[in-house]
Amino acid sequence: MAPHSDIAAAAQALREGRLVAFPTETVYGLGADATDDAAVARVYAAKGRPSFNPLIAHVPDRESAFALGRFTPEAKALAEAFWPGPLSLVVPRAPSCPVSLLASAGLDSIAIRVPSHPMALELLSAAGRPIVAPSANPSGKISPTTADHVRRHLKDKVAIVLDGGRCKVGLESSVVSVLGDGPKLLRQGGVPRAEIERVLGHPIAVESHSARPHAPGQLLSHYAPHAEIRLNADAPREGEAYLGFGPLHAHGAWTLSAKGDLVEAAANLFRLLHEIDATGVARIAVAPVPHHGLGEAINDRLLRAAAPRESA
Repeated sequence: MAPHSDIAAAAQALREGRLVAFPTETVYGLGADATDDAAVARVYAAKGRPSFNPLIAHVPDRESAFALGRFTPEAKALAEAFWPGPLSLVVPRAPSCPVSLLASAGLDSIAIRVPSHPMALELLSAAGRPIVAPSANPSGKISPTTADHVRRHLKDKVAIVLDGGRCKVGLESSVVSVLGDGPKLLRQGGVPRAEIERVLGHPIAVESHSARPHAPGQLLSHYAPHAEIRLNADAPREGEAYLGFGPLHAHGAWTLSAKGDLVEAAANLFRLLHEIDATGVARIAVAPVPHHGLGEAINDRLLRAAAPRESA
């Protein structure tokens, strides 16, 4: 845990409109005062992020979240089940919502999350206002799960980087839209779809790709390393690095989980893509990953990483 003086300095930096990177249980976030248009714009600039891609407002508790948006009974049920935790909810903006419209990409909805990382919660409480915090990496690139990933890729674009160690979940939050047309899963993430459906009591529609997204992570090409990615590979071809799933074998030094554990695989995914990409290899072959539980979110990230690259 960072010293209280570091948290206080980071909170002050946020209030002054500067950018602060901090850990959450999912990935490291690039934080800015969500109520400050200029600060939000600095996030887009630092990431090279498309201006139509909304940002998630992070708050320290459910009560703060309920003040920002209009929550239906289903939205409240999801909030009570999974907050604090790796779920973001997209709801209609409250009339008095102070969050910058730039953060909502001009939409009349807002994406909100209460993270569970103790350092994030302490920072959010100290800042005293909603904080937008997309993943602290250049837009479309591999998300950061350590403070070193942030420093390496964003360098002097960030005023302060709070180091909370490696992120436990390692995948971004699941995003569920709860607007007038009923709940929709906009992004697979740290809360498996089956758990969301268990709370709702019915299946949830999935809307994973949008040219004008209501939530982060809906652009088809996303989370991409410099290397090209080939999926569902049983073995590497010549010139490829191999990222396996299950016990290490002759194909290489990297596996998402030697014991075939999807939770461990999710936590390792972005870190290993960073590690392999840093070798300068031109192509990465990735082993098949089971498509259930967190495997759905892992495969979603891998599909986006392997997709044809979209311009930012």
